[in-house]
Amino acid sequence: MSHHKPDPNVNVNLTIDGIPVTVPEGTTILEAARKVGIHIPVLCDHPDLKKRAVCRICVVECDGGGKLKAACANDVWEGVKVVTNSAKIQAIRKTIVELILADHPQDCLTCIRNQKCELQTLAIQFGIKDLTFPKADISSKPNIDTNTIVRDMAKCVKCGRCVEVCQEVQSVRAINTAYRSLNYEITTPYDQELIEGPCVYCGQCTAVCPVGALYENDQTDKVWAAIDDPARHVVVQTAPAVRVALGDEFGLPKGAITTGKMVTALKRLGFTKVFDTDFSADVTILEEGNELLHRLQNGGKLPMITSCSPGWINFAEVFFPELTEHLSTCKSPQQMFGALAKTYYAELAGIDPATITSVSIMPCVAKKFEAQRPEMNSSGFQDVDVVLTTRELARMIKLAGLDFANLPETPFDKVMGDSTGAAVIFGTSGGVMEAALRTVYEVVTGETLGSLDFDSVRGHQGIKTVEVDLKGTKVKILVANGLSNARQVMESIRDGKCDATFVEIMCCPGGCVGGGGQPYGNNAIKLQRKDGLYEADKQLSMRKSHENPEVKELYDKFLGKPLGEKSHHLLHTHYSKLGKNHWAKAGGGGH
Repeated sequence: MSHHKPDPNVNVNLTIDGIPVTVPEGTTILEAARKVGIHIPVLCDHPDLKKRAVCRICVVECDGGGKLKAACANDVWEGVKVVTNSAKIQAIRKTIVELILADHPQDCLTCIRNQKCELQTLAIQFGIKDLTFPKADISSKPNIDTNTIVRDMAKCVKCGRCVEVCQEVQSVRAINTAYRSLNYEITTPYDQELIEGPCVYCGQCTAVCPVGALYENDQTDKVWAAIDDPARHVVVQTAPAVRVALGDEFGLPKGAITTGKMVTALKRLGFTKVFDTDFSADVTILEEGNELLHRLQNGGKLPMITSCSPGWINFAEVFFPELTEHLSTCKSPQQMFGALAKTYYAELAGIDPATITSVSIMPCVAKKFEAQRPEMNSSGFQDVDVVLTTRELARMIKLAGLDFANLPETPFDKVMGDSTGAAVIFGTSGGVMEAALRTVYEVVTGETLGSLDFDSVRGHQGIKTVEVDLKGTKVKILVANGLSNARQVMESIRDGKCDATFVEIMCCPGGCVGGGGQPYGNNAIKLQRKDGLYEADKQLSMRKSHENPEVKELYDKFLGKPLGEKSHHLLHTHYSKLGKNHWAKAGGGGH
C-alpha cells in the first residue's frame, strides 16, 4: 500500500466483492464501497468528522491473507481486492455489536433515541435477539446539570464522536477521554459537571452521538401543561432554520420548505397564537444595522460582531472576555421576540402579560440556556419561558397523531407574523450579514439595491472575507461559522490583525441549519437546508427588513426608533467578562 500523499487527480483501480471500482487516490475503502452500492456497517464513523477506527465494525479483508482492516480509516490502493462480506467478517462484526450491547442498557422502548439509534439499527441488521455475553452491571443515572443537555453515560458506546466535535470542530474541549482498557470512558475534565467547565451548550455533541448518551433536555411536558391550562395564553415563535429541517422527521425531501404545514401543526397542537421569529430577525437588522452605523460615525469599537448565536456568545464570554465590547449589544431574535411578546403584543391584545407563556421552536440547544439568563427579563417577566428544539417539536407532532406531510398550509398570525426574505436567511451562515447589507446599503447610500443577492457571503466555508462598496465607502466584512473558526477570528482581532468592520459569527457549522437541536444529519443535508432558505427568500415579495410593514408599525406605535430608549431597554443586553470563572462562579446563570 502506498504511503505517499494522495493525489485526488490520480485514479485507483480495485475490486470490492468482485465489482470493479475506480476512485481517486485518498478514497477510503468505505467511500469506495458506497460508490458501488455496498453498505459496510459503521458506528464510530461520521461523514463530518475525522476517521478514528474505534469500533472496528467496518472491518474488511484485503488481498486475502486474513488480516482485517477498518474500512473507514484505510485508503484504497491500486489493484487491491477487497472482501466486505464473508462468514468470518459477519461473525466478527456481530460479536463486536454483541459486546457493546452487553455493556449497554436495554431500555430501548423508553430511550429518547428509540428507532433513531445507530446501535439499535446495527442490532436489527445483525439479527441479534439474545445476548451472548454476560450483561454488565449498569447503575448510573442520567446527569441533568442544566436545563440544556442531558448526559446518560451508561449508554455511551465510546465512539469518540462527541470528543472530536467538541475539541476539533468547536475547539471548546468540554468533553474528553479518561483512563484505558476496560476503564476507558468519555467524560468531562476532572469529571466535573458541564456547568462547571467550559461547555458553551452548542449541542453539537448531541447532534453526532449515535445513541442516547447525549441529548437535549426535553421540555415538551411543560408546553403540554401550559396548552392544557385555560388560564394561560400560549404563544409560539418559530426560527427560520426550523422550516427547512422539520420535514426530515416526516419523510419529506431534505431542505423542503414546510412553513405553512408547520404553522398548521402548531395551531392543531393548541397554541393560541403562532408567530414568526423572522419578525424579530427583521427588528434585529434595524437595531444592529443602526448600531453599526453609530459605531462607524462615533468611533465605536470595531469590528462589530453579530450577537444572534447564543453558543457563540457563551464562547466569547468564556474564551475571549477581553473582546466582549466588540459584540453587538442586540439580543438574539428569540429574546427580542420574547420581550416584545410580553409588552407590545400583550398591550395590543389587551392581555395581562403575566398570563402569557412564551414558547420558541429553535434549531439550537444553546437557546435553552440563553432563555434562562437572569438578564433576559426586560419585559418584567422571563421573556421566553420554554425553548424546544426542532426534534422536540417533531415529537409533539407525532404524539398528537398529525399527518404532517399532508397538512394544509396556514399563514402566521398577524402583529408579529410578517417577515422578509432577509430574516429567513438568518438560518444559514452568511445570512445575517446579507440581511444587514440589504438594509445598511440603502440607509447609507439612499439608493435602492439593484440585486438583493450578496453571493459573496454565501456558502458554508469556515471563514469568508469580502469587501463591499457602499457607494464609494469600502467596508470589509468577515463571516465565520463553527467555533474553531470563530477562535481564529477572535485571535486575529486580539492580535490587531483583523481589518474587518463587521463580523458575523455563528456557533454551529453551517449556521443554524446545522444547529445542535436539528434532526440528525450531516454537512450534505445542511447544504440542502441552506438552499431551502435561499429559495424561501426568493419566494417572498418582501426581501428587505426595513420594508416589513409590521416592523414599521412596531416602531411607529411602540418603540419609537432604533437605538431609542425603549428599544435599548427591551432589545439590547450586556455581557460579562467571565473568562475561566465561568458559569458556576457566575451563579449558574451566565451573566
